[in-house]
Amino acid sequence: MDMSSPFLPPSSAAPTPAPDEVQTPRAIPTAPEEAPRRNRRARNAFEGNIPVVTDPTAERLRERFYQFLKEYNETVELDGEAVEPEENLYVAQVRAMVENELTTLYVNHHHLMAFDPIITAAIDQQYYRFLPHLRLALFALVKEIAPEYIYENPMGIDLGQTGPITADGSQLQVQYNHLVAPSAMLAHTSRKTKDFHLAFHSLALVDSIRDMRMTSVGRLTAISGTVTRTSEVRPELLYGVFSCAACRAPAPEVEQQFKYTEPSLCQNPLCGNRDGWDLSIPQSRFADWQRLRVQENASDIPTGSMPRSLDVILRAEQVERAKPGDRCVFTGTFVVVPDVAQLGLPGVRSEISRDSGAGVTGLKSLGVRDLGYKTAFLACHVRDAAKAGQVGMGEGEMLGLSEDQQAMLDSLTQPEFDELNAMFSNPHIYSKLVESIAPTVYGHEIVKKGILLQMMGGVHKTTPEGMHIRGDINICIVGDPSTSKSQFLKYVCNFMPRAVYTSGKASSAAGLTAAVVKDEESGEFTIEAGALMLADNGICAIDEFDKMDVADQVAIHEAMEQQTISIAKAGIHATLNARTSILAAANPVGGRYNRRVGLRQNVAMSAPIMSRFDLFFVVLDECRESTDQMLAQHIVGVHADPEGSVKPEISTEALQRYVRYARTYNPKFKPEAADLLVERYRILRQSDATGIGKNSYRITVRQLESMVRLSEAIARANCTEVIIPEFVNEAYNLLKSSIIHVEQDDVDFDDADLDMDMDAAAAAADAAQEADSMDPSTPAPIPDTQTQSQPKRKMRITHDKYTQMQELIVLHIAEVEQATGAGVEANDLMDWYLEAMEEEFENEEQMEQERVLLEKVLKKLVKDRYLMILYGDTQDELLDSDTMQTDSDVNAGKRIVYHLHPEVDGTSSSVLG
Repeated sequence: MDMSSPFLPPSSAAPTPAPDEVQTPRAIPTAPEEAPRRNRRARNAFEGNIPVVTDPTAERLRERFYQFLKEYNETVELDGEAVEPEENLYVAQVRAMVENELTTLYVNHHHLMAFDPIITAAIDQQYYRFLPHLRLALFALVKEIAPEYIYENPMGIDLGQTGPITADGSQLQVQYNHLVAPSAMLAHTSRKTKDFHLAFHSLALVDSIRDMRMTSVGRLTAISGTVTRTSEVRPELLYGVFSCAACRAPAPEVEQQFKYTEPSLCQNPLCGNRDGWDLSIPQSRFADWQRLRVQENASDIPTGSMPRSLDVILRAEQVERAKPGDRCVFTGTFVVVPDVAQLGLPGVRSEISRDSGAGVTGLKSLGVRDLGYKTAFLACHVRDAAKAGQVGMGEGEMLGLSEDQQAMLDSLTQPEFDELNAMFSNPHIYSKLVESIAPTVYGHEIVKKGILLQMMGGVHKTTPEGMHIRGDINICIVGDPSTSKSQFLKYVCNFMPRAVYTSGKASSAAGLTAAVVKDEESGEFTIEAGALMLADNGICAIDEFDKMDVADQVAIHEAMEQQTISIAKAGIHATLNARTSILAAANPVGGRYNRRVGLRQNVAMSAPIMSRFDLFFVVLDECRESTDQMLAQHIVGVHADPEGSVKPEISTEALQRYVRYARTYNPKFKPEAADLLVERYRILRQSDATGIGKNSYRITVRQLESMVRLSEAIARANCTEVIIPEFVNEAYNLLKSSIIHVEQDDVDFDDADLDMDMDAAAAAADAAQEADSMDPSTPAPIPDTQTQSQPKRKMRITHDKYTQMQELIVLHIAEVEQATGAGVEANDLMDWYLEAMEEEFENEEQMEQERVLLEKVLKKLVKDRYLMILYGDTQDELLDSDTMQTDSDVNAGKRIVYHLHPEVDGTSSSVLG
């Protein structure tokens, strides 16, 4: 039979060589009283042995492959010299396989090609045909190295004697003889051998799911895709041992062709049984089985096409190697399997009956219905696409353990290790990493810092009570159109190995979290992973986040903070992991950012959602001649010469390796860094309680945890296990700039309330003074209407400038009060400030403008309750002196003394909450 036929029902397990002492009888005579027959004709009675069909080509290939496994070796470089290992490569792997009690040998396709290109081409073209013979070669090698390891019961335990035993031991023997013939007992008590598997990896070409055609059936192929659904691990019957229900004659191992397959005819020449068979479970061969639903990668989907999906079948030790969201490379063969589910409803066996009353069941009897076929991919090896070098017989890779620093370094080549060591030793590595993020995007360094720290992530922690504290960093970018928001999202999705890109407007709550769907074959409800589950241990990029419905935003509350997804529907109660960082991009309300209102009024988000973001970046499209010119030159250069114009200091591959290595660190806070963190949070909290941060969202304890995660991420970026105060200051500045920057409007001093408040206070004081000293006969002065009606000149400064002046004034008054116990007179305060800012003035006109501005700033600080004014009479002091009074002194007659308001904290220029 030609095993390479495309529509041959696929086989995955090799016939294990039977021990020499076991002989299958050609014919077993049966006593008439044991199985009465009437008018039964011997159908296959003839003298002589049945000839065995052999495949000479496959036998020669098996011998050559055995030679490859036993003799292949490769030299390794040690101190610049080529050294031959003491033991051949695959012989050493077999010993490691025996030591770890595993049954899968990993074969590098490049090694096979270097050893013999002819057998490599034969295996590539007809892999499914030669697979049983290749496994026989592996079996022979294992038997030669570890003879006892090939048996499942190494001590030679008689499996036929297991089970309940009566007091005298006779009842079991009678019952057993009644069920199984003596020849079957001989096979049953023999030593059962193990099944060994081969896993080929590192193929030169990796195809997409869309490229799979009938010409690919039976060939050794590698495909790439994203796992969207996984089934539970179930036992699969590979080879079944049956006994005839009529004569009890044993049937040798029957290969199961992806469905329950019984022998076609009893081997007893005196019996013609075709339908009645009993399965011997102890002697049958089972293997772990798991089905994956794999969808082609987003980068492989043509424009305007729907993503294709394919079922991938994993067996033995390859099960549970991939979970939903993993972008994997599968090596195996494209197969055609019978579509049994189409023959009837789930759980209902299709059957027909005859008028004669003899019931006939099974697939063979359905003559009026055609058995459909569907395609699947039988994988022998699976690996994460992000870890191209992590294949082979490493114990951590085979057991699915998380890698540590040493395992990551061992997977690097010598040039990669040298490059990583050079980056690690660079004292300015943090700034160079920031410059290498999204090199095609001009500027936005603060946004690039945040994205770098999001890639690094914080440290996940678990409390003694078992509660998990997230270490992932969530970022939201809010800005005007055409400010490269989507470019950042696309870059992160292409950079990170486990990242999912989605749009908020086109995504539902179930699509983001998880959906409950009915399995098409079993009819049971299963969980379909959403975007957040697919991005587990990665980044989920959500564009147009502000366009999401409120109900959909509520669905991700739990995923953003607790990093879990709870489902209670259709009889399924589960809590799933969603340990993902969210990178969201949103447009302001109305299309452009309104600087006259705060961030809360500019984005269509609820307060709980906003508090769950660690960083908010506001990106504005401002018209600046120099910036616009450099931006235009950068964009034109990218279009004119994409490769030459963008040359980051660190390549994308090197940056990926560095991020992967840096994430192995778990930094801890130094005591002084922890104290500084508490102080910074106190300042941030107090600023939010005053008018300084009234336009920002509320500062909560989540922002304190955000500073903790940012500090840990900065320490990881510097590859250190200790968090120093400098890292805390960097995290504080980043959080402060992301929260408060651009959220405040420019300070306008053309507000009538300032002058009204100040004039009212001064007028009240003057009126009281004049009422006491003025002669009643003296007429009241006539106000100068021309002066009052004179329009005031507008003056506006940025909020940063106002904040700077406020901090200088408040801190100076606090120092004077602490030293002298008295306030600061207005003239002394102005003289001190102008002297401090003298270097910034180019002429006297600028100094005069700054004096006028300072007067207005002092008025606003009094109005905002940062300062208090005490009016004092200078008459007594002037009389005590020998100086003479001028007319202006008499007219002034008052001195203004500034004091700090009792609610102001002089150490931080903030109002106490």
